[in-house]
Amino acid sequence: MSGKYLLDTNIVIALFAGEEAVIEMLKSADAVFSCAIVLGELFYGAQRSGRVKENVEQITEFAKSSIVLGCDAETAIHYGLTKNCLRLKGRPIPENDLWIAAIAKQHKLTLVTRDEHFFDIEGLTVQRW
Repeated sequence: MSGKYLLDTNIVIALFAGEEAVIEMLKSADAVFSCAIVLGELFYGAQRSGRVKENVEQITEFAKSSIVLGCDAETAIHYGLTKNCLRLKGRPIPENDLWIAAIAKQHKLTLVTRDEHFFDIEGLTVQRW
């Protein structure tokens, strides 16, 4: 399975845990991206963990070895459209996930996640690993 993927937080956590299925899928990817929002969620989780130093180091190394996408004016347009579409459907999702989806849509990436609510977003290509 080849493609260009944006990894959601739960997929990065699975990667950190050494889940073989995720590792195998990543080996066949054409390109893999992370985003600043995912890193923020990971760093927050690290601060709440019992192994803060080790987890922060692991996330920092991951960030250094990744292409990390940020937000800009175009991302904000995708965010606004997506949030309104979900509001009209009566299907709100967490704010951070809206930004993650907006980045994936902006860059035409497949979002890899284990969160079901991403599948409600029109125009977003999603895969569950």
